[in-house]
Amino acid sequence: MKNKYFAIRRSGVHGKGAFALKDIRKNTRLVEYVGENISPAESDRRYDDTKVKDHHTFLFSVDNRKVIDATHGGNESRFINHSCDPNCDAVIEKRRVYIEANRTIRKGEELAYDYNYERTPKTTKADEKLYKCLCGSEHCRGTIVSAKVTLPKKKKATKAKAKKKSAGKTKKGAPGKKGAPKKKTGRGR
Repeated sequence: MKNKYFAIRRSGVHGKGAFALKDIRKNTRLVEYVGENISPAESDRRYDDTKVKDHHTFLFSVDNRKVIDATHGGNESRFINHSCDPNCDAVIEKRRVYIEANRTIRKGEELAYDYNYERTPKTTKADEKLYKCLCGSEHCRGTIVSAKVTLPKKKKATKAKAKKKSAGKTKKGAPGKKGAPKKKTGRGR
């Protein structure tokens, strides 16, 4: 089924890109990012970043249990490129991913969203170079890796747990909610 909002063609940013077929209003939901649902471990097995020179995959990490691999069963959403100054956002609702316009997009303009690859305290200059950005915006950070560091969330001890610990007794409580996805909130890995 052909998308009514955009068409795929060669991009000056990277490979193929999605270009608006008409003016698109802010907040318009353009497409769902779809593909095979796999685990983060399976995505690491399929796509070993240490063995590639030019990073190019179609993965979207939804949470710590689900990654969408658009190489398998994906649609045209996989061709929407990254930008450090994007005109779209990736919105996650009920573990599904949608691409929406975050401003008015003019006919012919290339669609893009910020891939926001996870930056941790262990992210290196070599990682930034592997995940280089070619968006060309005046706000380009030079990499598709997020500008913000993602730190693991510390579990908060309840008063009851704190009292038991201070008394020398420990009891493992129910697991708390997990934090943000470990890899990225955008495509690729």
